Amino acid sequence: MRKLRKVSRRGIFVFAALVFTALGTAFAADIPEDLKCMVCGKPALSDFAVDWNGGKVYLACPNCKASFAGDKKSYAPLANIQLIATRQAKQITCPLTGKKASAANTVTIKGIKVRFCCNNCKGKAASLKEKEQLQLVFSNEAFKKAYKVTAADTVE
Repeated sequence: MRKLRKVSRRGIFVFAALVFTALGTAFAADIPEDLKCMVCGKPALSDFAVDWNGGKVYLACPNCKASFAGDKKSYAPLANIQLIATRQAKQITCPLTGKKASAANTVTIKGIKVRFCCNNCKGKAASLKEKEQLQLVFSNEAFKKAYKVTAADTVE
């Protein structure tokens, strides 16, 4: 009878270890493999996730996490792009006016298709250099106006 108990306890321990390993692997796989750190450009890791605008952004190392924390304002557009790229955020309205966005008025910025309400907004964004586009379309003000982060839209 005692031998059976030891086997059962050992079996439970092995089972628990397998479950924790599987869970750790599942959570680590939540980030797309090609996701890059906005600070250094190296692969982003789940170990260095930071809460941002209702979602999570992923960085490469403790130094990048410290850099981001020390200068959130300048990293805001890139952090907001990461929320969109990881499908944590979806565009709801035009980032310039907050009005209904149209698929007919789209500009691709940093690989993200951004919809605008009209040709004027589209033209304004399209005429700018990339750095100015990022600030105009993905600043915190524009992000809060045009995008929504929901629990159902977590990284896949």
